[in-house]
Amino acid sequence: MSAPHAPVLIDQVIAALAPVPGDVIIDATFGAGGYTRAILATGAEVIALDRDPTVQPYAEAVANDYPGQFTLVRTPFSGLAAAFADSGRDRLDGVVFDIGVSSMQLDQAERGFSFMRDGPLDMRMGDEGETAADIVNTWDHGPMAHIFKLYGDERQSGRVATAILRRRVEQPFERTLDLAAVVEKALGGRRGAPIHPATRVFQALRIAVNDELGELRAGLEAAEACLSPGGRLVVVTFHSLEDRIVKAFLTERTGNAPGGSRHAPVAIETRKPSFTLQFKGAHEADQYELDANPRARSAKLRAAVRTDAAPWGGIAA
Repeated sequence: MSAPHAPVLIDQVIAALAPVPGDVIIDATFGAGGYTRAILATGAEVIALDRDPTVQPYAEAVANDYPGQFTLVRTPFSGLAAAFADSGRDRLDGVVFDIGVSSMQLDQAERGFSFMRDGPLDMRMGDEGETAADIVNTWDHGPMAHIFKLYGDERQSGRVATAILRRRVEQPFERTLDLAAVVEKALGGRRGAPIHPATRVFQALRIAVNDELGELRAGLEAAEACLSPGGRLVVVTFHSLEDRIVKAFLTERTGNAPGGSRHAPVAIETRKPSFTLQFKGAHEADQYELDANPRARSAKLRAAVRTDAAPWGGIAA
């Protein structure tokens, strides 16, 4: 079964993971199996994770092509440690995350991720929990405006929340285009704006519905706990909120977190670094990939290698 979209930064991901025959790698965002197939082609084994039930046909195709090398586990990032423990493996040589919504999810109108296609106002990456419709139809003004601002960087979040509350009294929201129209009207229409007025609100709802930032933190912590010394952590992000979490995590875990000033001294960190950076900063797509795959334009890749130090545990919010 052919993949519906090209995996982003695939060459750089494989170079950072450096898989060899016999390695055990977790692909924490299986999707259509782009990264997984590239890893399996090196002779490594893959434990793939995904909470989206619609990926099953792609998983079956991969399992058929690589018998004995591949396993799919239905779970979000927070289930990574349990999935690894259940695998019975005694070491983990790499973990890769590709954060955010996939193009195939956006292309499925029935998933409700896109304001460009009419569909049910769902936005769940899995098939459990609260939907986007539940949020806009039941949440109070304050919490709704808060996520629009925090997760969508919507400067007029209060105005949008007010418009939603007023409309839902007359009729609850059920469809994506209906919500998009209300948001667009609340923000005064497009008026030459480079992006659709509903872009930030839809992004915020998707992040809230799927607890994407909380799941990312849980996944990074689980990878730290499970990776063997010398194991590689590779993360591809597409949004500044996600990249900020990954950057802060790696800055802290490599022992490079900034200390306090002489006016506000802080306690000396006594824990040993649990990671070393593979390279400073983030790698981005080259022009060749950007021409072939515009989705790569905002992608950033960060990578680190696990040391033999004990895991640090919880991540600051």
